[in-house]
Amino acid sequence: MSPAFDAHPHRLLLNVHLQPGAKSTALAGWHGDAVKIRVAAPAVENKANSTLIAFLRELLDIPAHQIRIVGGQHARRKRIEITGPGDVLQARLCALLLNAPG
Repeated sequence: MSPAFDAHPHRLLLNVHLQPGAKSTALAGWHGDAVKIRVAAPAVENKANSTLIAFLRELLDIPAHQIRIVGGQHARRKRIEITGPGDVLQARLCALLLNAPG
């Protein structure tokens, strides 16, 4: 298994375990080596993926064009690429995960 984060100078690669159809959209801690994120959208017609991108954009305060799904488009386990300073993005996300349940 690869680590949840793979920081590079100009990007952050992130493993995500997505739980669609949740009551609310939120960080939910860890699922193995992936960040678990619940989304309040069904896994149909790309709604869960769109909600995931919008949530990460808002959470990290970055434009949506800086986030893309590079693996697992139709699976619960996804690989997300976020462009920007990888070490800064990783630190910001880790700080948010400290307060997440689970």
